[in-house]
Amino acid sequence: MMLASSCSQNSGNQENTTTQTENASEGNTASAEAKLPARASFQKTIDGKQTDLFVLKNKNNVQAAITNYGGRLVSLLVPDKNGKLTDVSIGFGNVEDYTKGSDTFFGATIGRYGNRIAKGKFKLEGKEYTLVTNNGANHLHGGNKGFSRVVWDAKQVDDKTLELTYVSKDMEEGYPGNLNVKVTYTLTDDNELRIGYEATTDKTTIVNLTNHTFFNLNGEGSGDILGHQLQVSADRYNPVDSTLIPTGIEPVKGTPFDFNQSTAIGARIKDEHQQLKYGGGYDHNFVLTGGGGKELKKVATAVGDKSGIAMDVLTMEPGLQFYSGNFMEAGHTLKNGSKDAYRTAFCLETQHFPDSPNQPAFPSTTLKPGQTYATTTVYKFSAK
Repeated sequence: MMLASSCSQNSGNQENTTTQTENASEGNTASAEAKLPARASFQKTIDGKQTDLFVLKNKNNVQAAITNYGGRLVSLLVPDKNGKLTDVSIGFGNVEDYTKGSDTFFGATIGRYGNRIAKGKFKLEGKEYTLVTNNGANHLHGGNKGFSRVVWDAKQVDDKTLELTYVSKDMEEGYPGNLNVKVTYTLTDDNELRIGYEATTDKTTIVNLTNHTFFNLNGEGSGDILGHQLQVSADRYNPVDSTLIPTGIEPVKGTPFDFNQSTAIGARIKDEHQQLKYGGGYDHNFVLTGGGGKELKKVATAVGDKSGIAMDVLTMEPGLQFYSGNFMEAGHTLKNGSKDAYRTAFCLETQHFPDSPNQPAFPSTTLKPGQTYATTTVYKFSAK
């Protein structure tokens, strides 16, 4: 099964799975108040290092469970409009399931480079580097292993903060430089899940970190996400070729990609538009209006049509990859026993643009010695 935007390794028409999704037991698997998975199910030795599950909790009983295997958000419990705790993050109930297959990016920290690099090649300071091509002809999400498949060192600072660190060695997956990375998850009393990223290098390299959580704001196992309302502050987006590599920047006006006004995800997803055909739906980077600064800016809002749960996205990044779950194929059993069926989750991945190292017109992803890569993204929850 192919799970993501930026994650999918194949394309094609998934309409044959629509009936399966529509027939999913809406309300059955997601009716009871959600609970976190068992910590013991995440305690294992992988690559000689201990994995675990770390829980953050705020005064409103919002809870986030994170494993240091891949720096992954496993569960995120937030209250719906009736006060019922709802798990809005798609994932597995044990660490073993996260280790199976190369395409399960659920909740993962992605690096060194989130999204695609054309033909797995780029040049820095006159030297060409070759990366693994793990997505057809292209490189995706850091390679065959990437940051999503390593065991991070973890330090739980307090009930609301978890620090994860990892040293990516020079030429790991083909990237130059020893890269020291820190990712900090913080759950605030304002119901914000803040993800802070920092990195330094000893050799010029490229960095584009993101988080790949799959969301369903009606709750895991509640059916498809086509009724969710979505608003994205972006007047432009990156159209792509048939392999999902950007071909430039174009306006969203007059296209199914205009989400400046809140619109149901499914309202135009079947329109006859070449870009929707290439992506099998939405699988594109949006060029955020006023994005890419040093201050957090609200760039998107999604609302679950059944739960009333609203999620604001704030970021310092210039781009946002919106993926509508087009390659989900019910190939995995999730925490609550439901399947990851067609379009039962969506992703809003804050990022620099795909293939930036090969496209000088895009914001740079180059990091040099002496510089610090630092960016923060916030997912803020409320109920309407």
